[in-house]
Amino acid sequence: MDFRLSGLDSPLFTTLHQLMDVSDEGEKSFNAPTRTYVRDARAMASTPADVKEYPGSYAFVIDMPGLKSGDIKVQVEEENVLVISGERKREEEKEGAKYLRMERRVGKFMRKFVLPENANTEAVSAVCRDGVLTVTVEKLPPPEPKKPKTIEVKIA
Repeated sequence: MDFRLSGLDSPLFTTLHQLMDVSDEGEKSFNAPTRTYVRDARAMASTPADVKEYPGSYAFVIDMPGLKSGDIKVQVEEENVLVISGERKREEEKEGAKYLRMERRVGKFMRKFVLPENANTEAVSAVCRDGVLTVTVEKLPPPEPKKPKTIEVKIA
């Protein structure tokens, strides 16, 4: 409510009005997502991936043009979450050059995948060839069905 419209234009009411506005902004920022959350959400949204299932493995395919293997990190967290992350840095500018258009993405990227129960997290490999990263996670062999235990019946 603006007190000036009701004829109350004193400095006291102006100060109270400003304090009330600040508290509204504080509540909004308290409920807002953190910067880290927003950054991670953007990084995940801007990193498309293909996931394939083969008879003996799972393959995660992500385009990584212009990145070296040192710029990419592949990890398994919490025993079943595959995390692919890294950073694409802006190339050094030569003196006298200026951008007329800048469309290539720079900055951090990340993707997380919850692995199925039959994924062998001890057998993970990653290969980056021609700007395409392929992470392969082998499957665990299917459990052998339990054989019934035969109990000999004795005659008493």
